[in-house]
This record gives sequence, C-alpha cells and structure tokens, in this order.
Amino acid sequence: MFDYKLLHALATVVECGGFERAGDVLGLSQSAISQRIKALEVRLGQPVLMRHPKLSPTPAGQRLLTHYQQVQLLERDLHQTLPTLDNATTRLRIAINADSVVTWWAAAVADICQTEGVLLDLVIEDQDVGLKRLRDGDVAACLCSTPTPIAGARCIKVGEMRYLPLASPTYVQRHFPGGLSPEAFQQAPVIVFGPHDQLQHQFLAQCGYHGHFPYHLCPSSEGFVRLATAGIGYGMIPQLQALDQLQSGQLISIAPGHSLTVPLYWHFWRHSGQLVQHLTERLNCLML
Repeated sequence: MFDYKLLHALATVVECGGFERAGDVLGLSQSAISQRIKALEVRLGQPVLMRHPKLSPTPAGQRLLTHYQQVQLLERDLHQTLPTLDNATTRLRIAINADSVVTWWAAAVADICQTEGVLLDLVIEDQDVGLKRLRDGDVAACLCSTPTPIAGARCIKVGEMRYLPLASPTYVQRHFPGGLSPEAFQQAPVIVFGPHDQLQHQFLAQCGYHGHFPYHLCPSSEGFVRLATAGIGYGMIPQLQALDQLQSGQLISIAPGHSLTVPLYWHFWRHSGQLVQHLTERLNCLML
C-alpha cells in the first residue's frame, strides 16, 4: 500500500513545477518535500522525477500520478455514499485550450460546479498538445483536437470550433490593398498564440503560401482579439469569440470564405468516478 501523503507530494511538485512552491502549497519545507519524494523513490526502487533538462515525471512517476488522480475521484464517490467520512472539497484538474475557456466552457460546466461542489483547476494548453498532460498523469481529463484516446482512457467528440482570419479594416487596407498574395503574406504581421499554434500555418497553406511571415506572440485569447482590433496584426480567431467585433465592423476577414474548423475531443480515464462521468455526459450533449 502506498502512503498517499507521498503521492500527494509528487502531484503537487509536478503541478507547481518545483519543490519550493510545492512546499508553500502544502505548508511544508522544501527539505520535507524532498524527503517525501525520496521516500517514494526508495519504496519503488526507481526515480519518479527527472530533474533535467526540466522537472518532469518519469514513466513510473506518470503511472503514479494517473493512479493518484483516479483514486481522488473514486474517493469522492465513496464520500457521497458514506457521508460520515470527512469530505474534502474536490479539485478537478483539466487541460483545456484557452479559446474554449473564453467562449463556451463556463456556460457548459457551471451547473456541474454548483451542484457537485467541485473546484476546477484549469491548465491552459494548446488544443494540439493538451493530451500530453493526461498521458503524464498531470490532469484527470483534457480537451484537445486529437481523436485517438491513449491507453486506459476514452474520448468523445464535443464539437467543433470555427476560426476566421480576422483583422481591423485599416490593417486590411494597409497590408492587403490588392487582396491576398505571396508578397502580402510575406510582409503582413500575424498574431500567433504560442509556439505550438499551427492554425496560422494551416490557413496560409490553404491559401497556397508556405513561406515565412512576421508574427507577434500573444498567449492570451483576450489579448489576441485586442491586438487584432487595434490593427497590430491579423490572426485566426474563433468566430464565437469575435461575434460582437464582426457585427460592429471592428474586425473583418482578410479572406472572405476562408475558415478553419478544429474538432474538440474530451479525453478522460476509464475509471474516473461519477464526477467525471457526469461532466462527460454534460459535454456529450453540447455538440458545438
């Protein structure tokens, strides 16, 4: 049997990205956290964390984190049927893309949060890479664009998000006066969410352009729209997020008729308990 204080320490170190911050969260010294991790490694006979090039779980650590996530959720179900047990508030750690958070996610999960008394711990990741968090045991579920579930997990399609290449009218007049062209694409500044964001590349490939382009990096969905509205660049913005700006004329498409559709899949462990099951049922009814 594992000492779950040790697993809790491991999960907190991974979530916080370091021993010192994990100690602050748990109210322990950095040395005490290190001792718990060492005790866990002695118990297993192998490392659970890699320190270089960055702090991350080993394959054994990943399996322990996955186990710990599932045990927490199953214990919650037990508290529901045995109310005399001490019932701690459940935190549900989910990897999700920023565009979903600023558009449809809150309305979809509000009832679950209120009726189930759950606290969300959202980890913002690009829709193309969020599944790695689940595979590493860092989260209990994730929302991403990958349709294939990993071993021990399931997935359902939640729906799709439509992205449009949007910019301010003055920006379009300045950089695309003659319409789309390789020369214009080569010079017009783009807004990109982050290093894993490939939507811009997909749009340009759709237009037949595969060359280089100048770009701003803006890892904020709200800031992304503000930069585009201010005329700083153009970018792929969810249609749901830009409805007001499109209606007012603050943003227009640089390529009318062009769009990208990104599917969204909800991935979760097979034995995740009733809370994840209820959330899955709620998301399964959405079909964006």
